[in-house]
Amino acid sequence: MLSMLGLGAAGLVTAPYLQRGLEAFLGSAADKDPTGLTGLLPNGGGFRYYSVTSSVPRKGPDTYRLKIDGLVDRPATYTLDALRKLPQTRIVRDVQCVTGWRVPDTPFEGVRLSRLLDAAGVRPEARAVRFTCFDGTYTESLTLPQARRADVLVALKMQDKPIGHAHGGPARLYVAPMYFYKSAKWLSGISVTSDVRPGYWEELGYDVDAWVGRSNGRDDTPTVRETV
Repeated sequence: MLSMLGLGAAGLVTAPYLQRGLEAFLGSAADKDPTGLTGLLPNGGGFRYYSVTSSVPRKGPDTYRLKIDGLVDRPATYTLDALRKLPQTRIVRDVQCVTGWRVPDTPFEGVRLSRLLDAAGVRPEARAVRFTCFDGTYTESLTLPQARRADVLVALKMQDKPIGHAHGGPARLYVAPMYFYKSAKWLSGISVTSDVRPGYWEELGYDVDAWVGRSNGRDDTPTVRETV
């Protein structure tokens, strides 16, 4: 296995078709790799695969569901098809990981989170939004004003293609102005709450507010090129 990973990593430099092969391999290996080796390699045009669990179930159009509940008047459950039928917003930004790597000019496309919150009818006492994922472990939170920003999406496409499993598909959170750990993969639940509850990495010491260049002791100046 290590030799296969080594050859694949070389392919990232030497040939695009080898890179695509590595990405396909990582997409399947990620489901069954308890060693964490897949988290050490670039994947998908500069991205790296990260998961906090040893396996993540796959969801497709027939099985994916996104539940919205909590302090709302109209709880809802969306299928993937229902999300695709809503108005879509496309954002192009640099993706910045708090560990230091960056993928420039990355398009994400999906439904503005604010649209889903408005449809659910957020109650006056609400102050925050909590996100859960179908890996069964990862969580994140935003304040309500942060969640209502125009550059926060329930993303269905990345780099102008449907988001694959290895990148958190079929739907993930995308919080454009924050470090990428806030953009929770494998999104399955959106719960409106009365206060911010620290997410998975925040419980381990990461900043709850993760603005690029202003958080976690880093000074990463983002390059902003956005089309909406």
